[in-house]
Amino acid sequence: MVIGPFINAGAVLLGGVLGAVLSQRLPERIRTSMPSIFGLASLGIGILLVIKCANLPVMVLSTLVGTLLGEACNMEKGTNTLVSKLQQWLTPAGKKKAQLNTSFIQSYVAIIVLFCASGTGIFGAMREGMTGDASILIAKAFLDFFTATIFACTLGIAVAAISVPMLIIQLTLAACAAVIMPLTTPMMLADFSAVGGMLLVATGLRICGIKMFAVVNMLPALVLAMPISAAWTLFFA
Repeated sequence: MVIGPFINAGAVLLGGVLGAVLSQRLPERIRTSMPSIFGLASLGIGILLVIKCANLPVMVLSTLVGTLLGEACNMEKGTNTLVSKLQQWLTPAGKKKAQLNTSFIQSYVAIIVLFCASGTGIFGAMREGMTGDASILIAKAFLDFFTATIFACTLGIAVAAISVPMLIIQLTLAACAAVIMPLTTPMMLADFSAVGGMLLVATGLRICGIKMFAVVNMLPALVLAMPISAAWTLFFA
């Protein structure tokens, strides 16, 4: 039985609740400065993953084609709509429904990607499903706990809700790992991680407020990374 996804989701849930409770007790300087530090950490992790790329053209082509598909489907708009509805649903009764907070949506979409679609989480879930080793997801849980706590101080209890889709995604990947992993090669995994690194770099820049990449529209690149890597190895390696 896999335990990593439950530990990781539990860390986000607990961190989200704790952050919402402590939001008025933490100094303002901590609440405003720490998200930038997490964005910086995301940039650092993403750069390290990109450096491990096996085939540079595969990473570039996967990112370009995947983003093009995401833009064509306008996945970011659909996610923003869901996030805005969640924000309204979580607004306490008796409070006037405010206009949609653009900053809230931008930050919330960024941490959804950070928690649910990071290369570390995806690879960690696949690794545990194949080998039973939950160490990657457990290590990720520590980082996610503190990340969720800090972001929940600003975004509220909505951060805790991210634990549900994250758990579903990681359990699904772990269940499919036995089928996927035997079909992969080290080069395919390296290219997959590099594409995930590109998404983490974009996420970090978005969290830091440097450039608002449509990160959700880039997610199809993760699906294309391994097939393109396999085709590249077959025809050009």
